[in-house]
Amino acid sequence: MARKGTSGNGRDRLEEAMATLIQTQAAFLSRLAETDRAHVEYEGRHLEFQRETAERFARIEAKIAEIIRVLAEHGRLLERLPEAVRDKIGFQGQS
Repeated sequence: MARKGTSGNGRDRLEEAMATLIQTQAAFLSRLAETDRAHVEYEGRHLEFQRETAERFARIEAKIAEIIRVLAEHGRLLERLPEAVRDKIGFQGQS
């Protein structure tokens, strides 16, 4: 008779353990799905950030190219300035 009681008790414990395992697995799968959704959302934000960054860099590079062009033009003007001033005031150099 002791065996019958133990057998029933063992079955109850096994069913309880299986129920706990199923609950744990369900919680794990729920958490995994939540993590996957968060990861997909993060990836979307990351790609959007990369796109915005690439656009911003393109605008910055275009502005830098324009600044370099203007500086080069100003450099050419400054190089010609002494001669232009001499011509304007009618300065005749020694010949």
